[in-house]
Amino acid sequence: MKRIILIVPLLLTSVLLAHALDIPYLSGHINDTAHMLGTDAVGELEQRLRAYEDSTGNQIVLLTVSSLEDEVLEDYTMRVVETWKLGQKDVDNGVLLFIARDDRKLRIEVGYGLEASVTDAASSYIINSVITPLFRQGEFEEGIRQGLLALMEAADGTLSQDTIASGEDDMAGMAFFLIFWLAIVGLFTVIGLATEGCMGWFLYAFLIPFYAVPAAFFTVWGIPFGAILFVVYLVGYPLLKIFLPKTAFGKKLHEKMKKMNKSRGGTWSSGGWSSGGFSSGGFSSGGGFSGGGGSFGGGGAGGSW
Repeated sequence: MKRIILIVPLLLTSVLLAHALDIPYLSGHINDTAHMLGTDAVGELEQRLRAYEDSTGNQIVLLTVSSLEDEVLEDYTMRVVETWKLGQKDVDNGVLLFIARDDRKLRIEVGYGLEASVTDAASSYIINSVITPLFRQGEFEEGIRQGLLALMEAADGTLSQDTIASGEDDMAGMAFFLIFWLAIVGLFTVIGLATEGCMGWFLYAFLIPFYAVPAAFFTVWGIPFGAILFVVYLVGYPLLKIFLPKTAFGKKLHEKMKKMNKSRGGTWSSGGWSSGGFSSGGFSSGGGFSGGGGSFGGGGAGGSW
């Protein structure tokens, strides 16, 4: 029995490792296994990052893969940096820009030694304000180029804090808009659910475009909240419309709606309102590329497009 207890965890670990996504060979600063860059761009960016590492010691590396294959983004990128050991040992000045093409996800991992300059806020700004807007336009090559250039600026300490703050302000403004939008659209959704007859179904159709708009851009922490909300609305509203009136809560909601309509001097009808309503590292001695023993602690940011 004791042997079985010891063997089972080992077998489970072996199964998990067998299904884990492989970590590619570190061939240089640009490891474009998903083929998101042209040949000229690979050569240009490799030369830039090599010159940057020679002058500063900071090692910035790109890895693209076609898919995560059900791996957790943060877990996989940590496995990559722990295997590659980007940056110099005891300096820990490595940075990884990771992109999963088909999953539309990306992440920046930052070595301990650069966390003061390539902060979580700076990483988030680079992902959300530099890379993903270009990716959404199909400009993958330019998005990667601008993202790597911004990472070099951040690692140097030359990326303006005002620029980073403006990106945070944009995110805050978007969050405020979405909360306001949800309050208004949510109110009309409740009204539609509580309204009997054709008008309730008219509101369902009328609100579809208002739910579709945020579905195109509202993504946080790599989760497409907008798209999820849109699908929930499309499926959930009809189901609630059919089954809600049969529940005690639904009956109370309809009664309250009728009382509110009467207090306004009008009622909902199939035609609308009536009478008063509203109608870090370097090169190895063998000539190949390698990391230099840098360590990472999970600093950085993730996102999607």
